[in-house]
Order: sequence, then structure tokens, then C-alpha cells
Amino acid sequence: MNERERLEARVRGEVQGVGFRWFVRRNATRLGLTGWVANEGDGSVRLVAEGPPSRLDDLVRLLRQGPAGASVLAVDESRLPASGSFGGFEIRSRGHAGD
Repeated sequence: MNERERLEARVRGEVQGVGFRWFVRRNATRLGLTGWVANEGDGSVRLVAEGPPSRLDDLVRLLRQGPAGASVLAVDESRLPASGSFGGFEIRSRGHAGD
């Protein structure tokens, strides 16, 4: 389980103002993933997560459900090699520069 990947995802729908970032952080931390999540100006939520592929798959399943009050229309995702540059999982403010 030493293999690590990077998930870059954008979640679209009614995903701001419903605790979506906190939902992502809580679940990513529980799954042992590192990275960040942030609201975007277009109403979507963007995230980067790194960890074992099976745990990233678990996170994507959770993203598709979202927390109570959210209405997820789409999860656009891509996978890349992990950078290993994150020490934990954080919520970032809108307008961040990425990592």
C-alpha cells in the first residue's frame, strides 16, 4: 500500500454553503489522505488529495454523495503521480494559488 497517487477534482452543483469543504476535510483525514479543498468563484469546490489509489476511490464515492444539503451534479477528476508535498489536509480560502 506504498503506492500513492494524486487526485485533482472539481465538484459541481449546490456544493457551497452546505459544509462541503468540512465534509471533504473530515473524510480525507479519516482516510489518511493529504491535500487541500477550496471553494471556487464559479460555485464549484476544487480539491487535491494524495494517498493510496483505493482510498482516493473511497473519497470520490463520498464526493459524489456529498453532505446533507448538497446536490452534486458532477465530479470531474483526474489522476496524476503524487507530489508528496502535503503534511495534512487543509481547507483553503477562495482565490488560492493551488500548491
